[in-house]
Amino acid sequence: MNPKIPATVDAAALSKMADRKQIVGGIIDGPLTLDNAISQTSTTIKGVESPVAGQADVLIAPDLEAGNLLAKGITYFAQAYMAGIIVGARAPIILPSRSDTHEAKLLAIAMCVVFA
Repeated sequence: MNPKIPATVDAAALSKMADRKQIVGGIIDGPLTLDNAISQTSTTIKGVESPVAGQADVLIAPDLEAGNLLAKGITYFAQAYMAGIIVGARAPIILPSRSDTHEAKLLAIAMCVVFA
């Protein structure tokens, strides 16, 4: 966590809220760099200790631009499906891309149902 980087402060706050059971339903930790969130090899090399390091199922982006970059990278480089949603409003918001497949749009709808 670096106080000069607001996204890391936010990630640490979310992690602490999970420790206090203010957020439930999953194992939450952060901040983690992308490689440490998804690569067990990276966590081993860097000595990162976290209950989710190397095996994160959900990645939270600090803003719309970062989330879009992450989603497009996963979609086009890894040929994986992404579900673009915004949570925290009265109801979850589906955030599809015009180029999303029908499957990706269905995943976004399903994720919103889970969060609703």
